[in-house]
Amino acid sequence: MRHLMICGAVVAGIAAAPSARAADPVTIQLKWVTQAQFAGYYVAKDKGFYKEANLDVTIKPGGPDIAPEQVLAAGGADVVVDWMPAALAAREKGVKLVNVSQTFQRSGLMLTCLKSSGVKTPADFPGHTLGVWYFGNEYPFLAWMAKLNIPTDGGAKGVSVVKQGFNVDPLLQKQASCISTMTYNEYWQVIDAGFKPDDLIVFKYEDEGVSTLEDGLYANGDKLKDAAYADKLARFVAASDRGWAWAVKNPDAAAAIVLENDASGAQTEKHQKRMMGEIAKLVDVAKPLGYLNPADYERTVSVLLSSQSSPVITKKPEGAWTQAVYDASKKYWDPASGK
Repeated sequence: MRHLMICGAVVAGIAAAPSARAADPVTIQLKWVTQAQFAGYYVAKDKGFYKEANLDVTIKPGGPDIAPEQVLAAGGADVVVDWMPAALAAREKGVKLVNVSQTFQRSGLMLTCLKSSGVKTPADFPGHTLGVWYFGNEYPFLAWMAKLNIPTDGGAKGVSVVKQGFNVDPLLQKQASCISTMTYNEYWQVIDAGFKPDDLIVFKYEDEGVSTLEDGLYANGDKLKDAAYADKLARFVAASDRGWAWAVKNPDAAAAIVLENDASGAQTEKHQKRMMGEIAKLVDVAKPLGYLNPADYERTVSVLLSSQSSPVITKKPEGAWTQAVYDASKKYWDPASGK
């Protein structure tokens, strides 16, 4: 009966719950600090989309010492934003992560190299030092090197890997020929540091055939067996997708909302507006918002299994994603119709 009451009352496209019912608490752990990479969630909260879905949402920023997979495993969040390689690697180690919605449809991961280093193609990588993020972000890189048959332990025939902090210092200080960057963030930090695009060469993981799925929403698979929990997540996905649709349509306003929520004060208006414009290309509202394309999932798994000597995962995962929450979210908001 309660389900019928929720579905029967619609406010601005989201099912509104009876006022007598307390809002359901939801905590989301972000993969990184407050920035436009997560604009849809901040917009959904700011515009009252979560409230209309009868949710009381707490958004927890991430950071260099925060692993979303471990936060979920410890019960510190109901849902986390994570990259699929890290999620699947953690799942193989016993963490019950399940993808319930795929926010980013494209990869923004790149290696950005100085042209002056002599790197012109991936065949030039051997003998060079490359900056790589860790904490689960190294998996796409390791899979790419495995595909190229390039060792990552140094030497003339291999590459030396420097564990890159979440900055661009190794490139600026000439400690590495190439560093990890995102299309929406670190690449522009390099530009802002005084380099021109002509000084650089970028290798997009998508162009190299080793792209893996990035920002998606993951929940505890055991808890998903509870109908009330699954319904709460369906409402969360619906309201979040609505926030993303609004953010893509209003990028500058979305960036402003992000800045209002940046307690650190470290972000700038220029960078967040630019980031939001790049993020919109990855969310791609022309495709179904939040939909995990099975072919994209299979491609990601294939990339992670590609190394015979040191695969990121050792076998194809089972039960690592579900379309049930996404399908149920359409009862509350349909991105195709906006209702």
